[in-house]
Amino acid sequence: MSEPQHDHERTDHAHHDHHGPGYMTPQAAIEKSERERIAYVMGNHVGIDAEKPDFLAVVDVDPESESYCQLIDRIDLPNVGDELHHFGWNACSSSCHIGGLERRYLVVPGNRSSRIHIVDTEDRDHPELVEVIEPEEVHEYDLSAPHTVHCIGGGTVVISMLGNADGDLPGGFLELDAELNVMGRWDAPGEIDFNYDFWYQPRHNAMLSSEWAAPKTYQPGFDIEDVEAGEYGHELQFWNWEERTVEQAVDLGEEGLVPLEVRFLHTPEHAHGFVDAALSSNIFHFYERDGEWRAEKVIDFEAREMEGWDMPVPALPTDILISMDDRYLYGANWLHGEVWMYDISDPANPREADTISIGGYFGDVQELQGRDIVAGPQMLQLSLDGERLYWTTSLYSSWDDQFFPEEAEKGSVMLKADVDPRRGTMTLDEEFLVDFGALPDGPARAHEMRWPDGDCTSDVWE
Repeated sequence: MSEPQHDHERTDHAHHDHHGPGYMTPQAAIEKSERERIAYVMGNHVGIDAEKPDFLAVVDVDPESESYCQLIDRIDLPNVGDELHHFGWNACSSSCHIGGLERRYLVVPGNRSSRIHIVDTEDRDHPELVEVIEPEEVHEYDLSAPHTVHCIGGGTVVISMLGNADGDLPGGFLELDAELNVMGRWDAPGEIDFNYDFWYQPRHNAMLSSEWAAPKTYQPGFDIEDVEAGEYGHELQFWNWEERTVEQAVDLGEEGLVPLEVRFLHTPEHAHGFVDAALSSNIFHFYERDGEWRAEKVIDFEAREMEGWDMPVPALPTDILISMDDRYLYGANWLHGEVWMYDISDPANPREADTISIGGYFGDVQELQGRDIVAGPQMLQLSLDGERLYWTTSLYSSWDDQFFPEEAEKGSVMLKADVDPRRGTMTLDEEFLVDFGALPDGPARAHEMRWPDGDCTSDVWE
């Protein structure tokens, strides 16, 4: 790994028209994209080995390659304890057409440390760490615990922050300029309390943010008493995108506890999408009608009885995504052990298409190629053509240790299903296994995945 460069060295390259022009429409992303050849995957040592830093892995996902399913490179970060969680690009399709801006830099935050790493992917197979924004620079704006990274057009990047400088509430948003230096807060302090994920639809002047909990609440692990004490969120915040103000809060109530991943439909004309309420194990459809935002429960996963639990086990849908053609909604039920696929041709009435029962507490498949899976499906990523669904199995180190303690010993895995969008079916690819427990320096936790040329959870169209 090279030493981080100074700002001016990185700035010289920031606007060269070199990589990733972006796709003009979601349909162009489907038709013009090439099959994914490598994936960038977060690898964490937090909660496994306190002396080892987390890393960004380059995983070979090309079945024609001799190094298929292997890590062909990785960037070990300079510090320990970052807990890499979610990451994103300096430019997506909404901004790639502005001034020759290129999709080249990955913004890689540490949720636990509040440290933000800038990775240059000019050499896609061998990216380099070029800058580290230290926590003190983030705390200066009374923010901490970075989560979702979105470019917002014009070359700037916004990151949702889950807490204040002390790890308590309120959270907010941090903005980076086109050279990926900290500009300050994107929002005015006090607009929101809880924060988590966000997505925007510029054509509707709308942004939606969701709610988890304060870092001091979720980082040590899950405690049901925190839920009863109101320490976890249950609202959706709908923003005026241009004014950067919350126009409407929608309370999801008892059936909408801990709304996590926000997914607008990709087509920019549509002002609706889906959010998963993890603890209540429900999926809500949100939409705008007559100038008002609404949210209705459209999928309900029943809790299951299990010996040793004093309450039924929730499914815990922790991640969802929408296929690029807006036809299917995919999700992962981490505790139950399910990857699911719903037809959302009629978004208000999703229809179950297929399910793979794997991992978790109840999955039918508990091992692959002789390797114990030890946890449920968690983070998802879909190929741009909608024919391959990938997932990893780590949620958050302290939560992993509570619910799937074996993962600290065995590491997590990256798995894949082949999808037939015409039939609405998924088939587990038993030949595909990336084992983050069999690395030369010991096991690690695999989390979010990104493709070099954009994907179903980072691209926004204007």
